Amino acid sequence: MMNKSLSKIIAHELDTTPAQILSAITLLDEGNTVPFIARYRKEVTGGLDDNQLRKL
Repeated sequence: MMNKSLSKIIAHELDTTPAQILSAITLLDEGNTVPFIARYRKEVTGGLDDNQLRKL
């Protein structure tokens, strides 16, 4: 589980919300790939694109 203050810092850097970051990290930790998340899990990540996901 990611520290909430760390997710706030990352969210600020990527111009997103901490909730989007936490959702994306969870999906990545579960073994999902960036292209899969960007295409099929946009509703979970709040629309993060592949470039934002790769920066994580």
